[in-house]
Amino acid sequence: MFKIGIVENFHKDGIKLLEDHPNFEYEIIDDVSKENLIKELPKFDGLTLRVAKLGSDVLSNCKKLKVISRHGVGYDNVDTNHLKKNNITLLITATGNALAVAEHVMYMMLSLSKGVTLYDSEVRSGNFKKNANKIETYELYKKEILIAGFGRIGKNLIKRCLGFDMKVNVFDPFIDESTIKSYGGKKVDNLETAIKTSDFVSIHMPLNEKTKNLIDAKILKTMKSNAIIINTARGGIVNEVDLDNALKSKIIYAAGLDVFEKEPPDSNNPLLKNKNVLLSPHSATFTNECKSRMSVETVQNIIDFFENKTKPYMIVKL
Repeated sequence: MFKIGIVENFHKDGIKLLEDHPNFEYEIIDDVSKENLIKELPKFDGLTLRVAKLGSDVLSNCKKLKVISRHGVGYDNVDTNHLKKNNITLLITATGNALAVAEHVMYMMLSLSKGVTLYDSEVRSGNFKKNANKIETYELYKKEILIAGFGRIGKNLIKRCLGFDMKVNVFDPFIDESTIKSYGGKKVDNLETAIKTSDFVSIHMPLNEKTKNLIDAKILKTMKSNAIIINTARGGIVNEVDLDNALKSKIIYAAGLDVFEKEPPDSNNPLLKNKNVLLSPHSATFTNECKSRMSVETVQNIIDFFENKTKPYMIVKL
Protein backbone atom coordinates (compact mmCIF):
# COMPACT_ATOMS: atom_id res chain seq x y z
CA MET A 1 0.00 0.00 0.00
CA PHE A 2 1.44 3.33 -1.09
CA LYS A 3 0.68 6.42 0.98
CA ILE A 4 0.06 9.59 -1.03
CA GLY A 5 -0.02 13.13 0.32
CA ILE A 6 -2.40 15.52 -1.45
CA VAL A 7 -0.68 18.84 -0.76
CA GLU A 8 -3.66 21.19 -1.18
CA ASN A 9 -6.96 19.66 -2.20
CA PHE A 10 -8.17 19.56 -5.80
CA HIS A 11 -11.12 18.43 -7.93
CA LYS A 12 -13.11 15.43 -6.71
CA ASP A 13 -12.55 13.46 -9.93
CA GLY A 14 -8.87 13.05 -9.13
CA ILE A 15 -9.58 12.12 -5.52
CA LYS A 16 -12.06 9.48 -6.66
CA LEU A 17 -9.40 7.91 -8.87
CA LEU A 18 -7.24 7.33 -5.77
CA GLU A 19 -10.18 6.15 -3.69
CA ASP A 20 -11.06 3.52 -6.28
CA HIS A 21 -7.54 2.11 -6.47
CA PRO A 22 -6.77 -0.72 -4.01
CA ASN A 23 -3.02 -0.04 -3.77
CA PHE A 24 -3.19 3.54 -2.55
CA GLU A 25 -4.28 5.47 0.50
CA TYR A 26 -4.17 9.21 0.73
CA GLU A 27 -4.31 12.15 3.11
CA ILE A 28 -5.13 15.73 2.23
CA ILE A 29 -2.74 18.37 3.60
CA ASP A 30 -4.41 21.78 3.54
CA ASP A 31 -2.08 23.50 6.01
CA VAL A 32 0.91 24.25 3.79
CA SER A 33 2.95 26.22 6.30
CA LYS A 34 6.58 25.14 6.32
CA GLU A 35 6.29 23.89 9.87
CA ASN A 36 3.34 21.65 9.06
CA LEU A 37 4.86 20.31 5.85
CA ILE A 38 8.06 19.38 7.69
CA LYS A 39 5.91 17.57 10.23
CA GLU A 40 3.46 15.78 7.91
CA LEU A 41 5.24 14.96 4.65
CA PRO A 42 7.89 12.42 5.78
CA LYS A 43 5.29 9.62 5.97
CA PHE A 44 4.39 9.72 2.27
CA ASP A 45 5.71 7.68 -0.66
CA GLY A 46 4.38 10.19 -3.17
CA LEU A 47 3.01 13.73 -3.22
CA THR A 48 0.70 15.75 -5.41
CA LEU A 49 1.50 19.44 -5.43
CA ARG A 50 -0.27 22.61 -6.45
CA VAL A 51 1.34 25.95 -5.45
CA ALA A 52 2.85 25.22 -2.03
CA LYS A 53 6.61 25.59 -1.88
CA LEU A 54 8.75 22.51 -1.32
CA GLY A 55 12.29 23.65 -0.57
CA SER A 56 15.18 21.48 0.54
CA ASP A 57 14.39 22.35 4.17
CA VAL A 58 11.06 20.52 3.74
CA LEU A 59 12.17 17.79 1.34
CA SER A 60 15.26 16.80 3.34
CA ASN A 61 12.94 15.19 5.89
CA CYS A 62 11.07 13.12 3.27
CA LYS A 63 13.20 9.98 3.27
CA LYS A 64 10.42 7.77 1.82
CA LEU A 65 9.51 10.15 -0.99
CA LYS A 66 9.89 8.71 -4.50
CA VAL A 67 7.74 10.96 -6.69
CA ILE A 68 6.07 14.39 -6.83
CA SER A 69 3.21 14.92 -9.29
CA ARG A 70 2.60 18.58 -10.05
CA HIS A 71 -0.96 19.77 -10.57
CA GLY A 72 0.22 21.95 -13.46
CA VAL A 73 3.24 22.32 -15.72
CA GLY A 74 5.46 24.82 -13.87
CA TYR A 75 7.72 23.63 -11.08
CA ASP A 76 9.54 26.71 -9.82
CA ASN A 77 8.01 26.02 -6.38
CA VAL A 78 10.08 22.82 -6.01
CA ASP A 79 13.78 22.47 -5.20
CA THR A 80 14.75 20.50 -8.30
CA ASN A 81 18.38 20.21 -7.20
CA HIS A 82 17.26 18.26 -4.14
CA LEU A 83 15.05 16.02 -6.29
CA LYS A 84 17.92 15.26 -8.64
CA LYS A 85 20.39 14.49 -5.84
CA ASN A 86 17.92 12.16 -4.14
CA ASN A 87 16.55 10.46 -7.25
CA ILE A 88 13.00 11.76 -6.72
CA THR A 89 10.93 11.83 -9.91
CA LEU A 90 9.02 14.99 -10.84
CA LEU A 91 5.93 14.67 -13.04
CA ILE A 92 3.69 17.33 -14.61
CA THR A 93 0.20 17.47 -16.10
CA ALA A 94 1.53 17.94 -19.60
CA THR A 95 -1.80 17.82 -21.46
CA GLY A 96 -4.51 18.85 -19.01
CA ASN A 97 -4.33 22.66 -19.01
CA ALA A 98 -3.39 23.70 -22.54
CA LEU A 99 -6.89 24.30 -23.91
CA ALA A 100 -8.08 26.36 -20.94
CA VAL A 101 -5.01 28.61 -20.98
CA ALA A 102 -5.29 29.15 -24.73
CA GLU A 103 -8.92 30.21 -24.28
CA HIS A 104 -7.89 32.54 -21.45
CA VAL A 105 -5.41 34.25 -23.76
CA MET A 106 -8.16 34.75 -26.34
CA TYR A 107 -10.47 36.14 -23.64
CA MET A 108 -7.81 38.68 -22.63
CA MET A 109 -7.00 39.62 -26.21
CA LEU A 110 -10.64 40.18 -27.09
CA SER A 111 -11.50 41.98 -23.84
CA LEU A 112 -8.61 44.42 -24.20
CA SER A 113 -8.85 45.03 -27.93
CA LYS A 114 -12.62 45.54 -27.74
CA GLY A 115 -12.58 47.79 -24.66
CA VAL A 116 -14.99 45.47 -22.84
CA THR A 117 -14.43 46.78 -19.30
CA LEU A 118 -14.53 50.42 -20.47
CA TYR A 119 -17.77 49.99 -22.37
CA ASP A 120 -19.30 48.08 -19.47
CA SER A 121 -18.35 50.85 -17.04
CA GLU A 122 -19.84 53.52 -19.31
CA VAL A 123 -23.20 51.77 -19.50
CA ARG A 124 -23.35 51.10 -15.76
CA SER A 125 -22.50 54.74 -14.95
CA GLY A 126 -25.38 55.98 -17.07
CA ASN A 127 -23.29 57.43 -19.87
CA PHE A 128 -24.32 54.86 -22.48
CA LYS A 129 -22.98 56.34 -25.75
CA LYS A 130 -21.71 59.63 -24.31
CA ASN A 131 -18.04 58.57 -24.44
CA ALA A 132 -18.30 55.39 -26.51
CA ASN A 133 -16.79 56.89 -29.66
CA LYS A 134 -13.76 58.10 -27.68
CA ILE A 135 -12.75 54.59 -26.68
CA GLU A 136 -10.21 53.11 -29.06
CA THR A 137 -10.85 49.49 -30.02
CA TYR A 138 -9.26 47.09 -32.47
CA GLU A 139 -10.11 44.02 -34.52
CA LEU A 140 -8.09 40.82 -34.42
CA TYR A 141 -8.55 40.38 -38.17
CA LYS A 142 -5.19 40.43 -40.02
CA LYS A 143 -3.36 41.48 -36.85
CA GLU A 144 0.08 40.03 -36.16
CA ILE A 145 0.61 37.96 -33.03
CA LEU A 146 3.90 36.65 -31.68
CA ILE A 147 3.55 33.43 -29.69
CA ALA A 148 6.67 33.17 -27.53
CA GLY A 149 6.96 29.50 -26.64
CA PHE A 150 5.36 26.75 -28.70
CA GLY A 151 4.49 23.92 -26.35
CA ARG A 152 1.00 22.48 -25.98
CA ILE A 153 -0.51 25.85 -24.98
CA GLY A 154 1.07 27.61 -27.94
CA LYS A 155 -0.18 24.90 -30.28
CA ASN A 156 -3.73 25.29 -28.93
CA LEU A 157 -3.50 29.06 -29.15
CA ILE A 158 -2.40 29.18 -32.78
CA LYS A 159 -5.55 27.32 -33.88
CA ARG A 160 -7.74 29.94 -32.26
CA CYS A 161 -5.71 32.85 -33.65
CA LEU A 162 -5.94 31.46 -37.18
CA GLY A 163 -9.70 31.23 -36.69
CA PHE A 164 -9.66 35.03 -36.41
CA ASP A 165 -7.52 35.31 -39.58
CA MET A 166 -4.52 36.55 -37.62
CA LYS A 167 -0.94 36.35 -38.87
CA VAL A 168 0.97 34.15 -36.43
CA ASN A 169 4.71 34.29 -35.78
CA VAL A 170 6.28 31.82 -33.37
CA PHE A 171 9.47 32.20 -31.36
CA ASP A 172 10.78 28.96 -29.92
CA PRO A 173 14.43 27.92 -30.41
CA PHE A 174 13.57 24.31 -29.59
CA ILE A 175 10.89 23.80 -32.25
CA ASP A 176 11.84 23.29 -35.91
CA GLU A 177 10.48 25.43 -38.71
CA SER A 178 8.55 22.60 -40.39
CA THR A 179 6.56 21.87 -37.22
CA ILE A 180 5.57 25.51 -36.78
CA LYS A 181 4.67 25.76 -40.48
CA SER A 182 2.48 22.65 -40.20
CA TYR A 183 0.39 24.50 -37.60
CA GLY A 184 0.02 27.54 -39.84
CA GLY A 185 2.65 29.76 -38.24
CA LYS A 186 5.96 31.31 -39.27
CA LYS A 187 9.08 30.61 -37.24
CA VAL A 188 11.09 33.66 -36.15
CA ASP A 189 14.61 33.35 -34.81
CA ASN A 190 14.97 36.69 -33.06
CA LEU A 191 12.49 37.71 -30.37
CA GLU A 192 13.56 41.34 -30.26
CA THR A 193 13.13 41.77 -34.01
CA ALA A 194 9.76 39.98 -34.18
CA ILE A 195 8.31 41.89 -31.26
CA LYS A 196 8.74 45.24 -33.06
CA THR A 197 6.04 44.46 -35.63
CA SER A 198 3.67 42.52 -33.37
CA ASP A 199 0.21 43.75 -32.48
CA PHE A 200 -0.10 41.04 -29.82
CA VAL A 201 2.52 39.13 -27.85
CA SER A 202 1.59 36.06 -25.83
CA ILE A 203 4.15 34.58 -23.42
CA HIS A 204 4.37 30.80 -22.95
CA MET A 205 7.84 30.21 -21.51
CA PRO A 206 9.16 28.81 -18.24
CA LEU A 207 10.73 31.21 -15.75
CA ASN A 208 14.47 30.71 -15.52
CA GLU A 209 17.70 32.72 -15.57
CA LYS A 210 17.39 33.34 -19.31
CA THR A 211 13.75 34.45 -19.26
CA LYS A 212 13.78 36.50 -16.04
CA ASN A 213 12.87 40.10 -16.99
CA LEU A 214 13.00 39.06 -20.66
CA ILE A 215 10.40 41.72 -21.48
CA ASP A 216 11.87 44.88 -20.00
CA ALA A 217 11.95 48.61 -20.75
CA LYS A 218 14.40 48.13 -23.61
CA ILE A 219 12.09 45.68 -25.39
CA LEU A 220 8.87 47.53 -24.56
CA LYS A 221 10.18 50.75 -26.09
CA THR A 222 10.50 49.01 -29.46
CA MET A 223 6.89 47.80 -29.56
CA LYS A 224 3.99 49.30 -31.51
CA SER A 225 1.82 51.85 -29.71
CA ASN A 226 -1.25 49.65 -30.24
CA ALA A 227 0.51 46.51 -28.98
CA ILE A 228 -1.04 44.27 -26.35
CA ILE A 229 1.07 41.86 -24.32
CA ILE A 230 -0.41 38.82 -22.54
CA ASN A 231 1.40 36.78 -19.89
CA THR A 232 -0.23 33.57 -18.68
CA ALA A 233 3.09 31.78 -18.13
CA ARG A 234 5.04 32.93 -15.09
CA GLY A 235 5.43 36.22 -13.28
CA GLY A 236 8.90 37.72 -13.58
CA ILE A 237 9.25 37.14 -17.32
CA VAL A 238 7.71 40.57 -17.88
CA ASN A 239 9.27 43.26 -15.70
CA GLU A 240 6.27 44.70 -13.86
CA VAL A 241 7.73 48.13 -13.13
CA ASP A 242 8.81 48.58 -16.74
CA LEU A 243 5.42 47.38 -17.98
CA ASP A 244 3.56 49.83 -15.76
CA ASN A 245 5.73 52.68 -17.00
CA ALA A 246 5.24 51.66 -20.63
CA LEU A 247 1.47 51.63 -20.20
CA LYS A 248 1.35 54.96 -18.38
CA SER A 249 3.56 56.53 -21.06
CA LYS A 250 1.36 55.00 -23.79
CA ILE A 251 4.36 53.22 -25.29
CA ILE A 252 2.08 50.18 -25.66
CA TYR A 253 -1.70 49.99 -25.57
CA ALA A 254 -2.56 47.37 -22.96
CA ALA A 255 -1.58 44.19 -21.13
CA GLY A 256 -3.25 41.11 -19.73
CA LEU A 257 -1.67 39.37 -16.74
CA ASP A 258 -2.67 36.09 -15.15
CA VAL A 259 0.65 35.78 -13.31
CA PHE A 260 2.75 38.05 -11.11
CA GLU A 261 6.30 38.20 -9.81
CA LYS A 262 4.89 37.91 -6.30
CA GLU A 263 1.60 36.09 -5.78
CA PRO A 264 -0.57 37.52 -4.51
CA PRO A 265 0.85 40.88 -5.60
CA ASP A 266 1.50 43.51 -2.95
CA SER A 267 -1.33 45.99 -2.47
CA ASN A 268 1.00 48.80 -3.59
CA ASN A 269 1.84 47.12 -6.89
CA PRO A 270 1.15 49.94 -9.38
CA LEU A 271 -0.32 47.55 -11.94
CA LEU A 272 -3.33 47.04 -9.65
CA LYS A 273 -4.35 50.65 -10.30
CA ASN A 274 -3.43 50.74 -13.96
CA LYS A 275 -6.65 50.78 -16.03
CA ASN A 276 -4.84 49.55 -19.13
CA VAL A 277 -4.15 46.15 -17.55
CA LEU A 278 -6.59 43.27 -17.37
CA LEU A 279 -5.80 41.06 -14.38
CA SER A 280 -6.71 37.56 -13.23
CA PRO A 281 -5.40 35.67 -10.17
CA HIS A 282 -3.30 32.93 -11.84
CA SER A 283 -6.61 31.35 -12.78
CA ALA A 284 -6.34 30.56 -16.49
CA THR A 285 -6.78 26.86 -15.69
CA PHE A 286 -9.75 27.34 -13.36
CA THR A 287 -12.48 26.17 -15.70
CA ASN A 288 -14.54 23.29 -14.31
CA GLU A 289 -13.43 21.07 -17.18
CA CYS A 290 -9.75 21.87 -16.75
CA LYS A 291 -9.81 21.37 -12.98
CA SER A 292 -11.25 17.91 -13.55
CA ARG A 293 -8.71 17.02 -16.26
CA MET A 294 -5.75 18.25 -14.25
CA SER A 295 -6.78 16.44 -11.06
CA VAL A 296 -7.23 13.17 -12.94
CA GLU A 297 -3.92 13.58 -14.77
CA THR A 298 -2.10 14.47 -11.54
CA VAL A 299 -3.34 11.32 -9.82
CA GLN A 300 -2.92 9.10 -12.89
CA ASN A 301 0.72 10.17 -13.00
CA ILE A 302 1.15 8.92 -9.43
CA ILE A 303 -0.55 5.61 -10.20
CA ASP A 304 1.43 5.14 -13.41
CA PHE A 305 4.70 5.81 -11.59
CA PHE A 306 4.17 3.10 -8.99
CA GLU A 307 2.93 0.70 -11.67
CA ASN A 308 5.96 1.43 -13.90
CA LYS A 309 3.75 2.88 -16.64
CA THR A 310 4.91 6.50 -16.59
CA LYS A 311 4.43 8.36 -19.87
CA PRO A 312 7.79 9.88 -20.93
CA TYR A 313 6.31 13.31 -21.74
CA MET A 314 5.04 13.66 -18.15
CA ILE A 315 8.57 13.42 -16.70
CA VAL A 316 10.61 16.53 -15.99
CA LYS A 317 14.24 16.01 -16.96
CA LEU A 318 16.16 17.26 -13.95
